[in-house]
This record gives sequence, C-alpha cells and structure tokens, in this order.
Amino acid sequence: MDRVPTLLPLRAHPLARPHAWEIIAGHGPAFTVVVDVAHGPGSGRDPLWTAAMSRLEAAGTRLLGYVDVDYGTRPVGQIRADVYRWAGYPVRGVFLDRTPVSPYAIGPVAVAAQAATRAGLPDVVLNPGEPPDDAYRDLGIPVCVFDGSWREYRRWSCEGARPGDGHLVHAVPPWDLDTAARLQVTRGAGFGLVTDLGAPDPYADLPAWCGLGPSLGELSKPTPLPRRPRPHRQFNAAPTAAAVWGPAAGA
Repeated sequence: MDRVPTLLPLRAHPLARPHAWEIIAGHGPAFTVVVDVAHGPGSGRDPLWTAAMSRLEAAGTRLLGYVDVDYGTRPVGQIRADVYRWAGYPVRGVFLDRTPVSPYAIGPVAVAAQAATRAGLPDVVLNPGEPPDDAYRDLGIPVCVFDGSWREYRRWSCEGARPGDGHLVHAVPPWDLDTAARLQVTRGAGFGLVTDLGAPDPYADLPAWCGLGPSLGELSKPTPLPRRPRPHRQFNAAPTAAAVWGPAAGA
C-alpha cells in the first residue's frame, strides 16, 4: 500500500525507550525523526543524546531538532538560541512546533528559519497544526497543516491544505492504521505520521506499526481504545554514551 513519507516526532529518551531507537535505526532513510532532548536542545550538548542521534544518522535517518515557538509568544532570543544549540548535534534542520498562523505573528518564524540557515541547518518544517496564512507559504518551508486525533482527522474539511503538506494523526485504533494511512494519501499529504498512541503524549514512543510487517490491517484488536504511553522515570544524570551504545568503534 502506498504511504506518505514518515515524519516521526519522538520524545522517547534513549535509556527509557532503547527499543525505539533500535527500531528507527532499522528503518534508516525511510524516516525523518524530530528529536526532543529537553523540550528543545537542552542547555548543553549531552553525550548520550549525541551518541544516540549519531547512530541514527549513520543509518541514514534524517534528524530534525525540536524548537517550540509557542504560537509566536516565546521571546525571539530564546527561539534563536535553541536553533543554534541544535547545531551542536547531528541534525539536518529544525522542527518549529506550535507556530502561529496569523500573518501578523510571522516574525519569530521567519527569524528562526533564517537562524537555522545560518547555523547550517537548512531543513526546516513548520507545525502550526492547521493551515496557516499564505504569508507562511511564501517562506518556502514545508508545513504540517494537521496535528490531531484520528477522530478529528476524519471530520477535517482539509480547507486551506495543499498537496504536499504534512498530516500528523494520532490516537488511531490499531485496526484503523491502514485506513488512516490511505486517507493521508487520498488527501494529498506529502509527509506525516499515523500512530495508535494518544493522550497524554502521542509521541512518547513508537507507533505499533513500526516494528511490524507491511500490512497493518493484520493487527489484532486487543482493545477498542488507542494505547496510552507507558510512564517512565526521569533521568537527572546522563550516563556515558558507551553505557548505552557500546564503544564508538562498534557503533
């Protein structure tokens, strides 16, 4: 079945979800992964995250760093600082989340995109979660025009969306994953994601289909509800990279 290229926002810590990172490496260049160290790049370069990202980069996975624009209310200096911190990691660009849609709030988005280019991170994706004003289209940057639940996606009119836009669909029952993927294609999505994970965080782990065969429709129906992410403990002190991935020579 035809599917759109996968853009996978992932907030799974490499220690809390080592299986997720292993599976993604197996998919290699088929995935673009949005990495989120600490609701952004964090305050400094973390060797554990650097090692985990480098492993994906070596497998051909395209990596983007997460930057929260907070609908244009976050100070531009903080946004720019996050972009430049991501330049210390092996990412190719940034994922600007919660971008505004009003033409009067485009300033922080334009500044962030310019900073990314100057930092050597040319791959930029906007995620307003809904179709933005045409002024954002003039930036020439890919846009995620939907970021919501399967229930909402089925009812979505697609007004304002364009062919090639991104569609992020979560809380999809496992037996509907194939249907959701087909609907993305029908609606002209250029990239995106369908995941069975839902609230409180649909991007805390991998979708069920990531480690499965090509036919998602073969999944059984163990529950009528989408999965909820399993809780995991926070890591205050990161261990050495070798403790997770082994010596660098074997990476």
